[in-house]
Amino acid sequence: MSHCDDCFKGVKHEGTPEGEWVKINGIDSYVGTPKGDYSKEKVVLFLSDVFGAQLVNNQLLVDAFARYGFKTVMPDLFEGDPVPVEVMDGKGTWNRDEWMPKHTFEVTRPIVDKILTAFKEQGIGSIGATGYCYGARLAFDLAFEDLIKVVAVSHPSRLQVPEDLERYASTAKAPLLINSCTVDQQFPPESSAKADEILGDGKFAPGYKRTYYEGLHHGFAVRGDMSNPQAKAGLEGAFIESAEWFAKYL
Repeated sequence: MSHCDDCFKGVKHEGTPEGEWVKINGIDSYVGTPKGDYSKEKVVLFLSDVFGAQLVNNQLLVDAFARYGFKTVMPDLFEGDPVPVEVMDGKGTWNRDEWMPKHTFEVTRPIVDKILTAFKEQGIGSIGATGYCYGARLAFDLAFEDLIKVVAVSHPSRLQVPEDLERYASTAKAPLLINSCTVDQQFPPESSAKADEILGDGKFAPGYKRTYYEGLHHGFAVRGDMSNPQAKAGLEGAFIESAEWFAKYL
């Protein structure tokens, strides 16, 4: 499955990022560090949507995880070439068909692997991955290879259903949270139902939970309109669910 139109829509948020840009094993990364005491052996790996580490929305979410007590690292998956933010408003001359072949998972996965190597060298033994849209696919792949301890994804893109869900059930060990919504071509209600069927009701022993946000669209957990009370509640709800999932399992 390719990306859907909602992968490239949304609202840019207001706020001043609190984190910093750091080069980690050669990869530019936006890092949020808790201000108080926190476990140096744990980290949240933030795997972004197609708007990348440069999008202020993503940076503010990283900051929020840091305030929750987790050092959080968001690598620049697209090496300075994310989807431009003006695309959300239908502006600019950006070409989807030209961009996507340059940023396949075969291209972005080695970037993630470099970050994981750096974590290992730093003595970080407990890694949680949170993936949004594009990044959720990468989070699943890391779980398949037992490289991370816990997963929280929101409106995942590019999953093969039911194959990836069945593979998760049979091979992954990481507790899985899926934040889902009503209008989502990438992970529609039928996929949510299939996830519950395969992983729910205690079938997946490590832990499984799916949340559902009525009336919201794919991208709500990153690019929702914060002036809309329902959208704001959905975005904040998905963040809290993810942060609490890490607090429980990471």
